[in-house]
Amino acid sequence: MDKRSIEKLLDIMATLRDPVRGCAWDRAQSFASIAPHTVEEAYEVADAIERGAVDELAGELGDLLFQVVFYAQLAREEGLFDFADVVAAISGKLVRRHPHVFGDAKVADFDALAESWESIKREERSAKVRGSVLAGIPKALPGLSRAVKLGRRAAGVGFEWPSLPPVRAKVAEELTELDEAIAGGDRERIAAEMGDVLFALANLCRHLDIDPEASLRHANRSFERRFAHIEKRVAAQGGDWSQFDLAALDAFWDEAKQAEPDA
Repeated sequence: MDKRSIEKLLDIMATLRDPVRGCAWDRAQSFASIAPHTVEEAYEVADAIERGAVDELAGELGDLLFQVVFYAQLAREEGLFDFADVVAAISGKLVRRHPHVFGDAKVADFDALAESWESIKREERSAKVRGSVLAGIPKALPGLSRAVKLGRRAAGVGFEWPSLPPVRAKVAEELTELDEAIAGGDRERIAAEMGDVLFALANLCRHLDIDPEASLRHANRSFERRFAHIEKRVAAQGGDWSQFDLAALDAFWDEAKQAEPDA
């Protein structure tokens, strides 16, 4: 690929936004209106990777790149920045955050490398934002991902459990409080306690070095696959769901679990 490939894409985007020749839908968009599409495209990239669909990956990455080009075109029209500024910003950031590659810094091991990365990011944040340690974590992130980032940011200044057992104990404590809220019947308190449970679970994932979003997506796929087996079994016996009680359906579920490679 050469510069002409990117230039062609930028030209296509400019044409789509052209007041005379452009597409009515593209001309009507704004930063806010395309933001949800950007999130969706990022998830489609992640989905292709998790499914091992490498034949789809180039196309999905192209869709995500188009989002970046779209933002850059909008910004250029408003005199804010352009695609070259986007490239310059990420190029500068990558060089700045890798002094062991582009400078003279030395790192002993992977842990030291991770600490150097976090230290540089903390310096960047303090240069941009004065105030809370938690400032700058996007509120639009999925809740579990944001919980992990909040916990990691707080841990960076020492607000952290020293080991795994108390983190697991915190999950148990929050579940007990949820049970108490359920017994009390106050829906607002139940919702609040459920949030605390989810936050505690996100922190447990962080301590176990597990991505909670990826873990939940895996569980979702397992549920879909097992439920599909239940549907097939019901269909094979006439398709009338009312003829099967929960015990029978649960038996089909167990069949699906037993048929899985890691059962």
